[in-house]
Amino acid sequence: MKEFKTARESRLSITELMLPSHSNFGGKIHGGHILSLMDQIAFACSSKHSRKYCVTASVNRVDFLSAVEVGELLTLKAAINYTGKTSMVVGVRVESQDITTGKKRHCNSSYFTMVAKDEDGKSTPVPGLLVQDEQGIRRFARSKYRKEAAFKRDTKFDENNFDSKEYLAVLAKENIKIELK
Repeated sequence: MKEFKTARESRLSITELMLPSHSNFGGKIHGGHILSLMDQIAFACSSKHSRKYCVTASVNRVDFLSAVEVGELLTLKAAINYTGKTSMVVGVRVESQDITTGKKRHCNSSYFTMVAKDEDGKSTPVPGLLVQDEQGIRRFARSKYRKEAAFKRDTKFDENNFDSKEYLAVLAKENIKIELK
């Protein structure tokens, strides 16, 4: 196994025609279908980088920026943005294209944390990321800080550390009715 690999070595893209069977009751492509495609390409990208079977550990925020229509081409692009000891952050970008006009739209982007597994299902080391440009440094640093922020957020609201009294004044301004017993 290589000690370090570039993002380019495992970068992938797929394009799929959006069919009526992919649509929701509103006639647009179902977000769940798009998420499934995003998970598949994140799996393929991380497995290509690590040369191991990978599982999805988490998905960072997914914002659907624009609806995807039946008959459009959907292109997903994936690249490794960050590597830890056994995990990788895969950046996934989704674009739709109207095949009659050629117009492309950015539909969403998200970050999938994938973990490499060995034959026994245990987490296993992955090659590090060889970064060769400013964009790679930015992506790696952003992923590192996003991971740290998520950890702080999760521990701050852990039920063993949480004190609801600290939040009552803030929550009083929200659409909530609190009736503690």
